[in-house]
This record gives sequence, C-alpha cells and structure tokens, in this order.
Amino acid sequence: MVSKRHFRSLAFFSFMLPNVSIFLFNCWAGKYFKHRGMVLPFQPLSLSFSNINYFVEIPVELKQQGITEDRLQLLVDVTGAFRPSVLTALVGVSGAGKTTLMDVLAGRKTGGVIEGSINISGYPKRQETFARISGYCEQNDIHSPCLTVLESLLFSAWLRLPSDIDLEIQRAFVEEVMELVELTPLSGALVGLPGVDGLSTEQRKRLTIAVELVANPSIVFMDEPTTGLDARSAAIVMRTVRNIVNTGRTIVCTIHQPSIDIFESFDELLFMKRGGELIYAGPLGPNSSELIKYFEAVGVPKIRPGYNPAAWMLEVTSTAEENRLGLDFADIYRRSNLFQRNRELVENLSKPSSNSKELNFPSKYSQSFFEQFLTCLWKQNLSYWRNPQYTAVKFFYTIVISLMLGTICWKFGSQRESQQDLFNAMGSMYAAVLFIGITNATAVQPVVSIERFVSYRERAAGMYSGLACAFAQVAIEFPYVFAQSVIYCSIFYSMASFEWTALKFIWYIFFMYSTLLYFTFYGMMTTAVTPNHNVAAIIAAPFYMLWNLFSGFMIPHKRIPIWWRWYYWANPIAWSLYGLVVSQYADDERAVKLSDGVHSMPTRQLLEQVFGYRHDFLVIAAVMVAFFVIFFGVIFAFAIKSFNFQRR
Repeated sequence: MVSKRHFRSLAFFSFMLPNVSIFLFNCWAGKYFKHRGMVLPFQPLSLSFSNINYFVEIPVELKQQGITEDRLQLLVDVTGAFRPSVLTALVGVSGAGKTTLMDVLAGRKTGGVIEGSINISGYPKRQETFARISGYCEQNDIHSPCLTVLESLLFSAWLRLPSDIDLEIQRAFVEEVMELVELTPLSGALVGLPGVDGLSTEQRKRLTIAVELVANPSIVFMDEPTTGLDARSAAIVMRTVRNIVNTGRTIVCTIHQPSIDIFESFDELLFMKRGGELIYAGPLGPNSSELIKYFEAVGVPKIRPGYNPAAWMLEVTSTAEENRLGLDFADIYRRSNLFQRNRELVENLSKPSSNSKELNFPSKYSQSFFEQFLTCLWKQNLSYWRNPQYTAVKFFYTIVISLMLGTICWKFGSQRESQQDLFNAMGSMYAAVLFIGITNATAVQPVVSIERFVSYRERAAGMYSGLACAFAQVAIEFPYVFAQSVIYCSIFYSMASFEWTALKFIWYIFFMYSTLLYFTFYGMMTTAVTPNHNVAAIIAAPFYMLWNLFSGFMIPHKRIPIWWRWYYWANPIAWSLYGLVVSQYADDERAVKLSDGVHSMPTRQLLEQVFGYRHDFLVIAAVMVAFFVIFFGVIFAFAIKSFNFQRR
C-alpha cells in the first residue's frame, strides 16, 4: 500500500518530471541552437552524383608527340554522395582528379565535356541557380585588399542573401558568422595583399570561408583549406570547418597529405587514384578504423602503430605498389560490398522525398541589376578611398605636372602677337594632354587587374553580373578624374594666363576632363582584353605613339597624306587638341604676325588655314571626345563580362 504522503510525493514528481524535462531540453536546445548561431534558416541538402565522366581535348603539343586520341579522360565513372552534417574529404595523389571532381560538381569548369547525373536532394541540379544554395572556397584566397573583414562579409551578404531580408537581420547574420569562424576580433582589419600586408594566410583562409558562409549556403565546397598553413593555423581552420558542419550543412574538402589530427576530423572519405577513379568511398570510423580495415582486407601491408593513416593509404595504393601486388584498387572497389552500399545510397538520395520540393529561383542573382551596381559602387568607393598608392599619387603627379607646365609656359596664353606665340600655347595644351593622359592610363591598369581577379571569384559565386561590376568601376572614376581636372585647370590656366572668361574656362575643364576620362578608360579597356596589366601596358604603348603622331600638332592635319588622314579623325587626342585650341582662340579676330615676320592674319583665319580648325566645329569636337569616353568605357565593361583569363 502506498501512503497518502508517498502518493502526493509521487504525484508531485510525476507532475514535475515532464516540466523539468522540457526545461532541461529547452536549455540544451537554446545552447545548441546558439552554437549553431544562425539567425537565418537554411534547408539541409544532399548532393548525389552517378557515373561522372570528364573529358578535355588533347593539347596540340601532345598530339605532335604521337598521341592519337582526340580527348583525355580525367574522371572515370565516379559515383558518390555528400550529406548534411557530414564532413567529407576528397583525397588522392596529385593528378588523381580531386579538384577536378569538385569543380565539376560545383559547376566551376570553363571547358571540357561532362557526362553523368548530379542531383540535389533528389532533383536534377540546375547550374544557373546552383550558386544560390552553394559556396565554393577556393585554394587561393583572393579578396579586395582595401576592404575590412566586416565590409568584405557585408558585401557578400548584401549581394547573395535574398532581397526580402532586411539589413538589420543581414548584419546580425554576418556578425554570427564572424563569431562562428572566429573573426570577430579582426572585423575592422584591412584584408591587404597576400604576403605584403593585412591578414595572415590563416586569417585570409577563414575570411574565404566566411565570405561563402554569409551567403547562407546549404552545400559548401572547400579546395584544400589547410594547404600552406602550419599545424596550429591548420587546426584553427579545421575547427572552423567543424563548427560549420555542426550547423547542419553539407561540407566537402579536398585535402592533400593531411596530418593525423586533420585527417581524423573528417567523417567520410572519397579516395581517388591517379587517372580519376574511385578506390574508396565510405566512413573513416574512429581512428580511421573503417578505412584501415577495408584496405588491410585487400592484402596491402598493415599499418604500423601510430602511423598516419592518410600517409599509409597513399603509400599502399600507389601505382608502384599496385604493380608490385598485381592489384587494381579501382576494380576491387567496384566489386566490393562498399560499392554496392554506396550505389544504393546514391539511388535513394537521387529520389526526392515526399515532403520535399524542387529548388526554384526566379533569377540567377539574388539582387536586381541596379542593386548589384550600387553595391559594387559602394565597394569601389571604399577601395579607391583607401588606395593612396593610386589616388593620392595620381593627384600628386597632377599637381607636379600642372606646376611644371605652368612655370615653363608662363603667360603663354596671353601672348598672341605672333604665329610662334600661338604654337607655344598650343604646345602647352598638347603636352598636358599627353603627359597626364598617359599617366592616368598606365596607373589604372594594375588596379583593374587586381579587381578583375577578385571579380572572377565573386561572379562565379553568383554575386553579380560582369556588367554591374564593370559599370561600377567606370562610375567611380568620374569624381576622381573630375577633381584631377579641376586641380590641373585651376593651376595651369591661371599660370599660363589664358583668357579669363567663364565660358572659355568651362570649355577648357570639359575638354581636359573628357580627355583624362577616355585615357583612364582606355587603360582599363586594354587591361580587360589582355591576361594581365603587364601585357596591357605593352599593347597600349604603340597606340600612344600613333595618337601622338596623328594628333595634328607634330604634323598639321592638312599636311598628313590623304591615305592616312582618316586616322586623324579617328584619333581621340586630335579631337581633344582641336577642342582646346578652338575654344580658346578660334573666335579671336586679332591679327597675329606670321612666321615670315612681315605679313599678318587674324587668329581665327590662321588656325583654319594652317591646322584646319574651325570655330563652328567646337560642338562636334565636344561630342567626339564624349564619344570616346563612352566608347572605351563600354568596351571595357563588355570585355570584363565576356573575357575570362582564369581557365579551369
């Protein structure tokens, strides 16, 4: 018999137990989800692939050495799956096809032929929108050097998160990602250039991971995240990766010769041999026990106590060991029970579940074209403001040139008594156009080259279209070049003592502004159509010589042979010089003494007879210099969009 007191105690305990259980669960869940640290929800997704083959064309050099095949196979019938909350390693010797397989699955290959099927949680993969739910951490940590860590993450989040998420939630999500990857203390640090300044190699690696993670991806690819790091840095990076896996995401890493600690932090392994064939796909097990058991059952030499399982498996499956043992590990794997289990797993994951629906996005990008442009312009503004090596030096050079020309050409503009005075003033305009213009074109080339390689990664990640990025880089030059033009014109115009009327001064600023703009855009364009800024400088140099020769100053337009005269009209410097001279002198009726020292002629008539300059062509000259600004800017934008010199 149970006493009444005992009954009350039992009833109280029975009542409290569920509540205590719920309370404890809530505490645990709160801690757990706080560890997950995700303000934004995401959909866990699996990626399964079956019979993946990848072919590339045989280079001409190899064909000349006697190879008769038309294409080379780099991946051979690769089948496997990556699942949520599972950290998978892609391992193999150099040339095994680890990165090739990951690039194929991520859709990063720019050439070759791909065969096979790839499914995302049972639905066929759509490459045009795959970047919306995936991230790819490249081996080379390429970022805009003049942004801070926080700004780099905000830039990625603004462009890649859905447009219906407000900025406060995006900011909170970015801060949680920084905490997850342990970057919060470095939020205000400039990224800098690798090996020069800014973040260390290990910090840059974590930034690369964070930049992809702020897109809230369900699947993340990482290409050798520990390569080039010491043991401590590699451990920090792998701890970061483990934290991300614990949020429920699907993580895949290529790893080259990992240490024991790094290797055993993975859950599953895809092991490839040279030639692109799988020889193991399955769990590692505690202390790599599953992997060791599989290969020792094949008949390879047993692993020594305390030896690195990753190094051991690479040694016992090498081509030399295969030949010595008379084994084909790829064939053994295809005949194994493990292969059959993986085949069944892939088949199950290739069928959508009853409560799932296919991922469908209305557009390739999360943001509209205008939003992409504004966000890229925000980044370019910060990059230019924090790049004194480019902006400050350009302004300094402008001041030096304007003072130098102003002192050399002191009061040339007010001296109009003779034909030589007119030529001297014209020469001062010509020298400024050439010196400052070529300096602008040369200085901008390395800046564009750095940003272009950053844009390769960002465009592949689906952040923005190439045109949005290019137009932003064009737009940011307008205020800087305008300030440069005002500085030059204010100093030189006053020192050379040109006629101080509002209209003539405005015309002078307009033509100098347009000239410096098209020179700048020309330098940007030559970089966009060539592999790097060194080649761009070589390509641009001959055109400077031609523009100089056909400018109309060294050889007046009327003295250029008729069969070359067309190039005078296609020469932007010729139109700049035309506009500068005509706006200052072509309406002047005062007589000037000719070079013979006897005869005189009105200034307007002298310009028309000697140089072919007419005052009624002033507006046409203005339209032409504006045309070259637009022409070079548009060519640059479409070259950035169309040309990709980073082949994979």
